[in-house]
Amino acid sequence: MQITPLVWIVTIAVTILFFVYEFFAHVRKPHEPTIAESARWSAFYISLALLFGVGIGVVSGWNYGGEYFAGYLTEKALSIDNLFVFLLVMGAFAVPKAFQQKVLMIGIVIALILRGGFIAAGSTLIENFSWIFYLFGALLLFLAYRQAFGSHDSNPADGRFMRFVRRHLPVSDEYHGDKLTVVKNGARFVTPMFLTIIAIGFIDLVFAVDSIPAIYGLTNEAYIVFTANAFALMGLRQLFFLIGGLLERLVYLSQGLAVILAFIGVKLVFHALHVNELPFINGGEHISWIPEIPIWFSLLFIGATIAVATVASLLATRGRPRTTPGSTTPPELTEPRKALHE
Repeated sequence: MQITPLVWIVTIAVTILFFVYEFFAHVRKPHEPTIAESARWSAFYISLALLFGVGIGVVSGWNYGGEYFAGYLTEKALSIDNLFVFLLVMGAFAVPKAFQQKVLMIGIVIALILRGGFIAAGSTLIENFSWIFYLFGALLLFLAYRQAFGSHDSNPADGRFMRFVRRHLPVSDEYHGDKLTVVKNGARFVTPMFLTIIAIGFIDLVFAVDSIPAIYGLTNEAYIVFTANAFALMGLRQLFFLIGGLLERLVYLSQGLAVILAFIGVKLVFHALHVNELPFINGGEHISWIPEIPIWFSLLFIGATIAVATVASLLATRGRPRTTPGSTTPPELTEPRKALHE
């Protein structure tokens, strides 16, 4: 796949323009979006992502198109899990509904920046060290285990990381609009809004460790990795307000993601064996008899796993009361969720 520097520049510029438009058109003036507004924009961004994938298939071939769609599905699922943790954070910090859009927007931008850095680093490592596939595969298998069986923290406002932040920063007890800092009695304090953004930035860093090795298990093309991540994050703010309390019903999403991460981890290890150059494995020779998992099977497996996890979650939580975004999550619904990796 030949991507010129001009295509990269245009893609990054258009991505930035989308987020700038989002801020000035929707986020700058604090308000709680309506369901209709959220539905329109969610449909727009999802349609745009699908059309872009079709464009990749038509221009560069459907193998690359399949890699994009598999990557987009994986990143979207991981982003929704990320969104659930955002919900926990905003509930723990009692963020007023009018300011939740701003917190989400900043969190999504931080996520895109962090993932961009990880994408660049991952591309360089893959280009120069074939053994990195072993490392990525082992990391994903470990993360899959933690996703399914790891410890859980239902109060992200009081984790070890946030206690460390509070010890080193003067914190105001109350919100002052959407300000991040405030001056009181001649001294400057950070507001709970600032703490919320710090917590979300830390969580974004943790999720980037999951998402980038996962998508590099589906494609080696940095352009596909970046665009799949960008489209997965676009519209995430609107999706938060659209599905609202439905997030809390996706109780088996973590288990579904664990299966996906484990599958991609195995796929990475298989690929590493195919391109093996480590002298202590098969004498430094490639192991060609191990099958490569085709992209069509990866796409089918990921889609089916997400569908099964979603349907099973909805069936298991029938009759449970639905809450609105930003409200306190019932403790029993936090149990199957992803750990915050303190």
